[in-house]
Amino acid sequence: MTDVYVIRNQLGHYWGKSKAWVTGAEPKAVLRVRHEDEALNTLFELSAKDVELRGEIISAPLSERGEPVIEPSEVPLPPDETAAEVAEPEATDTVEPMPKDT
Repeated sequence: MTDVYVIRNQLGHYWGKSKAWVTGAEPKAVLRVRHEDEALNTLFELSAKDVELRGEIISAPLSERGEPVIEPSEVPLPPDETAAEVAEPEATDTVEPMPKDT
């Protein structure tokens, strides 16, 4: 079998091995599976977490290096929001314990 399956979203980004979207500029970072039903299960799980996702499963041939031959997305990835949250945590109200009645 020389074809594998990859998952691509509406912006042309591919689901990566690191469980994040990648542009596809580095094909070795793109998650590839040998069976279409495995790709379908992954896409189903992704769309359950993100209702805005419009993904598709693409059959891609493998290069001589064993990497999928795909067209990289021209749309840049959005900035990582989780990194910003870790760097700048939001202020939270502290709750003081209630005094005990004695």
